[in-house]
Order: sequence, then structure tokens, then C-alpha cells
Amino acid sequence: MITAIDVIRTKRDGGELTTEQIDWMIAHYTSGDVADEQMSALAMAIFLQGANAREIADWTAAMIASGVRLDLSGVGRPTSDKHSTGGVGDKITLPLAPLVAAFGVAVPQLSGRGLGHTGGTLDKLESIKDFNVHFSEEGIADQLRDIGAIVCAASKDLAPADRKLYALRDITGTVEAIPLIASSIMSKKIAEGTDSLVLDVKVGPGAFMKDLEQARELARTMVRLGSDHGVKTGALLTDMSIPLGRTVGNALEVRESIEVLAGGGPADVVELTVELAREMLAAAGQPDADPAAALQDGRAMDVWRRMVAAQGGDNDAPLPVAAETVEVKADKDGHIATMDAYAVGVAGWRLGAGRTRQGEPVQFGAGVEILKTVGEPVKAGETVFRLHTDTPERFEAAEESLRGQWTVGDAPVERGSLILDRITG
Repeated sequence: MITAIDVIRTKRDGGELTTEQIDWMIAHYTSGDVADEQMSALAMAIFLQGANAREIADWTAAMIASGVRLDLSGVGRPTSDKHSTGGVGDKITLPLAPLVAAFGVAVPQLSGRGLGHTGGTLDKLESIKDFNVHFSEEGIADQLRDIGAIVCAASKDLAPADRKLYALRDITGTVEAIPLIASSIMSKKIAEGTDSLVLDVKVGPGAFMKDLEQARELARTMVRLGSDHGVKTGALLTDMSIPLGRTVGNALEVRESIEVLAGGGPADVVELTVELAREMLAAAGQPDADPAAALQDGRAMDVWRRMVAAQGGDNDAPLPVAAETVEVKADKDGHIATMDAYAVGVAGWRLGAGRTRQGEPVQFGAGVEILKTVGEPVKAGETVFRLHTDTPERFEAAEESLRGQWTVGDAPVERGSLILDRITG
């Protein structure tokens, strides 16, 4: 007979869990028969002792089996998706989904909300007036068939074991365990039913994974899991040492994404959007597609406007603007030498763009504009950051988070490569 305490002891002492033990633990935790305290103990044991490839695969399969798996076979298009491990200013999903859909590929982008210093895609999109993120499985399939792109919340029936376990890991110091990260991400993405998946694994101070080798291990683990479940999976490792683009915050990032869809926008956002689109299109059978051209000629913008309208959003309504702004200025001439992405993310969070606990409302207009970024010249008195919030008492804490976290040097600094590595299945 399997018991929770025996499973915990096995992993605590460095043993290997059987498939039966893993299936039993996940099923009974989902049903409520295994207590949070017991699953917390097992998560900590995995955090400390690790798990081998077979255990991770079984854990992932058990979480998929805890709920439904979407059936997108009737969409009538190849399906491809992207998942980012989270960063600062990471608004790539917004221009990417309609860009890939412009080539006849369906993009079922089931997204989440922000917590802490990293923003959430759903929070950004809900800054658009009346934008709806809640859809049934039938509604998702209908929109993919008609328009080719949807960005919405995942159903509560999709990998419910992960929903419970993620919340538990977040409050028990076990988030960073690679076996648990990989199985959490991939159980949801595999259950989503997509044909192919491209992972954007962020690396650096503003990312969840700070170390390049650890990020490679995570990427390889997730690519293997996807491939083993019949999902064509690859990964890009991308730099998150400085913020992506020029904005951090919900409506601010939507505005920047629309600039990209209009053929403009910051070079790094355009570069990453195009690179991820190429990977997704190649996985969907279009290796020679030119996504950069679809940004310039308006095809991606057309899909974006159709997608927003189909999800109830008002394309013509003005985006929210914060009531108050404060500018942070350079105190000497030179070039921006460093800018810590995490510090900028924390500033945006403190201004009201993020939340400290699940369910807390966000300020749609709050955030940070970056007027000067790494490598650019600046003069004393010029604005480097513009801070936005509806509650001016937040400015002091936001400015404190930036203090000492960006520097001005005498000589120009070249930014490193945005794409650090590729992992293929």
C-alpha cells in the first residue's frame, strides 16, 4: 500500500520514486486526500534531492492526467505556441501571436497573470477596454478556426494538479527546483493540445533563471518532455540582464506592442518577436516564411485588430494613462553602462503595475518608461526613466529600487547578443 509519508521518506533519503508512487501522490493531492503539508514536504525533498529524467516524465504525465487535454484537431490549421519563463518588459506574446497567425498557423496562447516583478500577459491585455480573457474550450477552438490567434486564461480543468502545486511552491520556497519548474510548464503546455511549442527561457538578473548552465538544463528538460509527448519542441535562451524594450507596465507595454505591429518599436522587441516567429513557423512547416515582412506590410496588425475585437476589446478606445509621473535623471554626461532588469521590474511592481498576492488588482497605467538604455549617450539632467502611477506615495519606494542599479560610464558600451543559445528536440 502506498502512503504519503512513505513517498516523502523515499525522496527525502535520496531514493527514486516509482511511477505508481508519483501517480498516487498527484492524484490524491488533486482530490484533497494528500494534505498541503505533505505535498510541501515532498516538494522540498525534490528541491534538495532532485529527480531523474524518468521521474520528471512521470510527474509531468501525472499532472496532465489530473485534468482535461484540449482537442484542437478540428481547428483546420497547424497549431504552434510559445512559452516564456518570464522577464521584465516581456510583452512578446502580444505581437507574436497575431504575427504567426498571419501565416495561417493557429496560436492557442493560454497565458497567466503577473506576480512580483514579472508582468502577466492577461493583465496587459485587460488594460484594453472590455478585453475578455475567459473562454470555453469550444470558444477557443472557434476563434482559432476563424482568426488563428487567441490569448486567454487557461481553464481550471487544465492540469489542476499544477494549479494547486504551483501556489504551494510559491509560499514554501520550492519554486526554483528544475524538475518542478519543467513539469509545471510542460504539463500545461502539453495539455493545451498544440502541435509544436517554442520555449523562451530567460537568463539573467531580471529572469527566474540567473545562471546560463541552469537555464540550459531547464530548457533541455522541457524540450525532452515535449518531444516525448509528441509535441515538436525547441527552446531559445534569451538575455534578461536588462529590460526588454522601453516599457514595463500593462498599458505601457500594450502601446509598445502595437508600435511593433505597426512596423516600428524597439529593435530588441522586434528582433525577439521575429526570431520566435521564425522558430514557430518552421516547427509548423513553414521554414522559409518571412515574419519581418508581415510586421512591415500590416498583415500582423490586421490579425491583432481582429483578435482584439473577437475577444470583446475596443481597438479604438484610448489605453489607460496614470495620473502622476516622476522623472529620474542622469547626474552626469556619458553613456548608460549598466541597467539591472530586476530593479526596473521591482520599480514597476512598486508603482502598481504588479501585485503582491494572487487576486490583487493592478493599475493598468502604472509602470516605467525607459528613455535611455544600455549603450546610449546621455547628458546630465536628461531623463533616463519616467515613472507612472495613480498613487504618488508609491514614487519613493520605486525610486529607491532604482537607486544604484543603473550607471553612466565614460565610454560607449556594446550590448551583448539577445539570443544566447538554441536547444532543439
